[in-house]
Amino acid sequence: MAAPPPLPTSNQPNVIDRAIGLACADKLEEALRWVVAELNRDATGSIAALLTSRWLGELGREEAARAGFETCVTRAIAAGQLPVAVAACAELRRFGGDALSCYRQIAKAYAEGSASLGERAMEPPALGGAQEVEQPLPESFRGDTLLDEACDALAAAKQALPSEPPSDLPQQPLFSSLGEGALAAFVEIFELRLVDAEERVISEGELGTSAYVVVRGELEVSKQAEAGEVRLARLGGGALVGEMALISRAPRAASVSALRPSLLLTATKESLDALAEREPAVGDEFASRFRRRMVENLVRTSSILRAVRAKERHTLVERFVTRAFEAGERIIEQGQSSDGLHLIASGSVQVAHREEDGEALPIAELGVGEVVGEVALVLRRPSNADVVARIPTVTLHLPHVGFHSLIKQHPALLAELYDLAVQRDEQTSSIVAQEATEVDDFVLI
Repeated sequence: MAAPPPLPTSNQPNVIDRAIGLACADKLEEALRWVVAELNRDATGSIAALLTSRWLGELGREEAARAGFETCVTRAIAAGQLPVAVAACAELRRFGGDALSCYRQIAKAYAEGSASLGERAMEPPALGGAQEVEQPLPESFRGDTLLDEACDALAAAKQALPSEPPSDLPQQPLFSSLGEGALAAFVEIFELRLVDAEERVISEGELGTSAYVVVRGELEVSKQAEAGEVRLARLGGGALVGEMALISRAPRAASVSALRPSLLLTATKESLDALAEREPAVGDEFASRFRRRMVENLVRTSSILRAVRAKERHTLVERFVTRAFEAGERIIEQGQSSDGLHLIASGSVQVAHREEDGEALPIAELGVGEVVGEVALVLRRPSNADVVARIPTVTLHLPHVGFHSLIKQHPALLAELYDLAVQRDEQTSSIVAQEATEVDDFVLI
């Protein structure tokens, strides 16, 4: 989950909120009256132009809608609002327009090395406030009268387009790290989705099938804990969320809900996988991003890494190698010497002691931030349990050969691992002994 700069707005409903909410309730003419009134007030508003074009097309004026989307793409690019431009392209394609030139227009402006890019960071599009219109178009604007007014508003928006080519555009996280061809292909996989306030976008624990970019609106990220639901973050325009589950194939680590009516770009896992095959640069960038995000999460959450001074943690983790395991795959085998230390970066594992009859005695389930392999590595003896991936799991692996040089540089890490190894070894021995006692009691009875 990637967050853009802090959101600049209040939680008060505004024109766009009202319009999206009405559209989600299938009240398209009412929604259109609001956004056309706003577009009449400000012909440069790219969100109002996007929504006016969308609902104009859904109400039958597809040719005017296509022209409106083209206007919106140009306006959004010039305003530094790449997600809005991508949304307009997706809608242009949906309504039968030739979106290819618009996708290329986006890529030319925002790809890595583009002469149009400056040094400034991206800013989320304004959500609106007190300066907006307070009333929609009158109810007398309905049917063809309303659609004609919408067409006129879009024509005025086209006349208000800037005459100069865009310059000093903001760098876009992820997007601006791709070359022109890869970026053009990447933005093509997105579609536009409208969500109403309080609508659940992602549910914790489900398998991830889509990633999202916030075009406009606010999302809240939350997670279940023993004390109840914990709010983790609030995301606005430009935020990318949900991509980690697509890459790692682990269940969603948190829930995401809309705080207000919002516009989202959505891309499926299937489309992303297919794109990565065609455009390896996209797959490479996502893999690099995935590792960076794993490291950031682990640096904050791992008790083992906290034994190392904060400024040394990133350097330490860079010595680990990323490894992926399918559900049911054995990471560590009981009775075998250590192949190194595994730091769980995503997914979860089950630790189980194998009895002489082959039956597995569960010892523990471990998740993100935990380490496995420390007993055999630190105590220098064969592992006393199997460690198996419960779900698709990614670990950061420190091979046995690199361990000794590492602990010379970070002696506090050895002390932490030794305490953990002794504790877990005693826990396993205790559970195995207890199981044997219960079996003996059963036989005696």
